[in-house]
Amino acid sequence: MLKKLLQIIIFSIVIFSMLSGSVYAQKILVYMDLKQNDHLKAYGVAYWALERGLKVEWLLNYRGGSFFIDLNTEVERELRIRGVSYAVISGSAAARIYAEIEQNNMDVVLLEKAPEIALYQSPRETKWDDAVALALDYAEIPYAKLWDKEVLTGELDKYDWLHLHHEDFTGQYGKFYRNYRNTPWYIEMVKLNEAMAQEMGFKKVSKLKLAVAKTIKEYVLRGGFLFAMCSGTDTYDIALAAENTDICAAVFDGDPVDPDCQKKLDYSKCLAFTNFKVITDPLVYEFSDIDIPPSNNPILRDESTDYFTLFEFSAKYDPVPTMLTQCHVSVVKGYMGQTTGFRKSLIKSSVVIMAETEGTEQVKYLHGNLGKGTFTFYAGHDPEDYRHFVGDPKTQLSLHKNSPGYRLILNNILFPAAKKKKRKT
Repeated sequence: MLKKLLQIIIFSIVIFSMLSGSVYAQKILVYMDLKQNDHLKAYGVAYWALERGLKVEWLLNYRGGSFFIDLNTEVERELRIRGVSYAVISGSAAARIYAEIEQNNMDVVLLEKAPEIALYQSPRETKWDDAVALALDYAEIPYAKLWDKEVLTGELDKYDWLHLHHEDFTGQYGKFYRNYRNTPWYIEMVKLNEAMAQEMGFKKVSKLKLAVAKTIKEYVLRGGFLFAMCSGTDTYDIALAAENTDICAAVFDGDPVDPDCQKKLDYSKCLAFTNFKVITDPLVYEFSDIDIPPSNNPILRDESTDYFTLFEFSAKYDPVPTMLTQCHVSVVKGYMGQTTGFRKSLIKSSVVIMAETEGTEQVKYLHGNLGKGTFTFYAGHDPEDYRHFVGDPKTQLSLHKNSPGYRLILNNILFPAAKKKKRKT
């Protein structure tokens, strides 16, 4: 009885201390719900703070995935400069927030270190933009650019996180042959890739890209974080599966497609997809049946009805997908790309589906583990440009500073900074 009474007294003292603010110091709350003025730049401030060794806590599922930073005049100044909404709260108010988080489907994740970011990107100026580069530039998050030579000579190991965007790892030059083969930019792209293949000792561009894909896979196995969008998702897996065959038409590599290529695909080498069928016709603007063309479903070809839904996960027991789906809305407007969405039936059972388009077989967002690392695939080209055509102008993110679709990209930037936490079983 005396022991129980002592426990109650100690518990009361702890609660009183929390509520009086003696345990928790004042905090800056960067809220990420609908009241935030600029969601995208908020990620940039969190990254900025990590670069300076400051403590940043990610409050999963609390007010849209808000951030806690210890009160600091320099942080406040940076928030004001960048136009990011925030509030200074007392220690007692912070204690109440922590208590609310503990009692609900929420969690606190400590962000420890600003990750080193790299983008796989051709050195030549392309005719299309990279949504991740746009997001990083707007959020003022630094990054490096790597291409084939850097990847194959070990530069990748300097970085924690790698992004692949509108890339083609199959050696078919994006399958732009039908519409653009006579344009100067297409001819230049072919010459640049062929020159790189020759420089690196490969007879074909497809073999060069395969070597790059395999090197990236080793990087992930060792603990790297891979994020891909648009055709950087499915062409990556297709290239790995086609290691022992030839799926490139003669217009791409000078010799015909292997007539038995479909039977020779090895899906065990893929990260996310399985049992897909490749499309080898150079005049068809599709790589395989992984992608679901918008023309196949009325929901997906009408901007007014095209939306995808984010899944809800347990913040305390599934923190990774919870981090990756933090947003101020649960339903996000859809958008097209060369790879607009992933066919659900062709996704490996080990992969976590994080968003899908209801009423269709389309998956928009997925995540998986590979060795010590992870991969996240996000379909589509530009979350704020429904039909982004080759040569279209850049999206101005200052006009879309609260974009849910772009928020999902920036979730992935902070994800590698999260401290690994062991939970009691």
